[in-house]
Amino acid sequence: MKELDFLLTRYLDGQYASAAPEAQAAFRELLECQDPLIHAYCMGRERPPGDVLSALIQRIIAGTGIERE
Repeated sequence: MKELDFLLTRYLDGQYASAAPEAQAAFRELLECQDPLIHAYCMGRERPPGDVLSALIQRIIAGTGIERE
């Protein structure tokens, strides 16, 4: 999904390097998920497991204008 590529690349380029080690690990974990599931997390259709992954999704979509369900 092109939209996910944009979101994930934006996070990777702008925030990943300065993120806490647990957030970096959560990002790598997120990349193992299928695109439809990541999309569902970003759109608020599915709740990511765990607080660290939930916080990561919030950081990824912050400032994007995405309206979550």
